[in-house]
Amino acid sequence: MMQRKRGLFALLTALMLVLAACSGDTGTTDTTSAPEDTETTAGDTDTTAAPADDEEPADDEEDLSGTRVTLFGPETDAEGAAIQTALDVLAAETGIEIVYTGARDFSDQINAQASGGNPPDIAIIPQPGKIADFADLGFIVPLPDDLTSYIEGVWSAGYLQYGNVDGVQYAVPTKNDLKSLVWYSPARFAEAGYEIPQTFDEFLALVDTMIADGRTPLCVGIESGPATGWPFTDWVEDMTLRFADGEFYDQWVNHEVPFNNETHVEIWQQILDLWNTPGAVYASGGSVASTFFGDNGTPLVNGDCEMHRQANFFAAFLPEGTEVGPEGDIDVFYFPAQSADERPVLFAGTNAVAFRDAPEVWAVLEFLGSPDYPAARVPAQGGGFLSAVQGQDLSVYSPFEQGLIEILAGATTARFDASDLMPAAVGSGTFWTAATDVVTGAKTVQEALDSVEGEWPAS
Repeated sequence: MMQRKRGLFALLTALMLVLAACSGDTGTTDTTSAPEDTETTAGDTDTTAAPADDEEPADDEEDLSGTRVTLFGPETDAEGAAIQTALDVLAAETGIEIVYTGARDFSDQINAQASGGNPPDIAIIPQPGKIADFADLGFIVPLPDDLTSYIEGVWSAGYLQYGNVDGVQYAVPTKNDLKSLVWYSPARFAEAGYEIPQTFDEFLALVDTMIADGRTPLCVGIESGPATGWPFTDWVEDMTLRFADGEFYDQWVNHEVPFNNETHVEIWQQILDLWNTPGAVYASGGSVASTFFGDNGTPLVNGDCEMHRQANFFAAFLPEGTEVGPEGDIDVFYFPAQSADERPVLFAGTNAVAFRDAPEVWAVLEFLGSPDYPAARVPAQGGGFLSAVQGQDLSVYSPFEQGLIEILAGATTARFDASDLMPAAVGSGTFWTAATDVVTGAKTVQEALDSVEGEWPAS
């Protein structure tokens, strides 16, 4: 593995000058997948820009010019283009030809590619459960020791554990998404005299007040191609952290309590009751099940609804020119818990794994896990991306995004997206299907949860 120079910021400056000429011609399709500690709390997840140990892998530099590395992941459109632009920085430095392709049905495609023996060199995976599956099947390659040492110097253990299988590090964290957010219009709240709710009961009271005022409180959509249903599962996970606790959440993820437990029957029904309240939900596609989750941006800005619970990456789906922040068109508030003193946080993320053992592959993985990656990607994407890597330059983020990083760091309890931790057959399979079934009315909550429990893979 080569020891990369730390001269990327000069290249960044030059490459940012041509961003306007960059298009999304990266083999991407037309949407984004969402899309990610079972032991993580704010105390062991440092998301601030702590001084980094600049220790690098100790191998001699190698000439990697003329080599080629392919990457495949779920991020498309503006996000996919930003990934490619960031990778172009490394390509300009090393001479590696680096090509990223994104697809909305990434989860299905990567399974077929891996089992068929024609995977990409690197996959950017949003489900840690899939990493474990691929490691068990021998599809992916463990990180070299020197790369593991470097990554451990710039990422906290709370994030690294999701790429670790049986004590072996297979993955490099690349992105963190904060999910416990509600998007809203500060101007419309001020005009109507609405206060930011500090507890979940206050949130429900605000919904009732908005309906009484003739406003539609929520925009909701769960359609996402083959991943349809995941926005509902995010609600379930956030609500679990609010109405149970971190320990119960971990037991649920690990199937130490049955999927169809009484607590979750109540949580699922509570979400459905809220969504089915007359006047509570606007669905641009005609129904919640047929509305693509990203299509909630325009109606939120236009005032067709007043709030939308969604992760930080939702910024990428707001109409072009939307100003985000306390003084902007749209801002966020923390999705409140039962008590104002509690700050449980649901987060997600992506990890990159290698299917091929080669110096150029490790050089790309090192870059993806380094502070240089957000330094290149954030200006290219212009919003919707967060990284918890230590030693990064926070000035590339907007003040709004710096506030999101503060929420990540200030959580009283923090847990990774449960569906991404569960076995892939559940997390990106029966969980999503059950969510869709209850939203469409094809099954009752009890029937849907019984179905997932009955199909949980044998250990």
